[in-house]
Amino acid sequence: MANIKSAKKRVLVIEKKTLQNKMAKSALKTAIKKFFSAVDAGDKAAATEAYTVAVRKVDQAVAHGLLAKNNGARKKSRYTRMLNAM
Repeated sequence: MANIKSAKKRVLVIEKKTLQNKMAKSALKTAIKKFFSAVDAGDKAAATEAYTVAVRKVDQAVAHGLLAKNNGARKKSRYTRMLNAM
């Protein structure tokens, strides 16, 4: 355990940030799963709605540094191709 006051504070801040990152990643994965399930079901309207949510979540993850820029672009491209192929 840290002895210096600033190091103790960093431990607390890192715990909070880690929790925030986990929540954001979980929300991203949930949005993506909802999109995939709508595509698998063949429901174009639900897939379109889930697509917009998933793309927004991917953009937010890239902006917050949870995903790399090219990783986010690749995901969005794949989701767009999946939606257009329906």
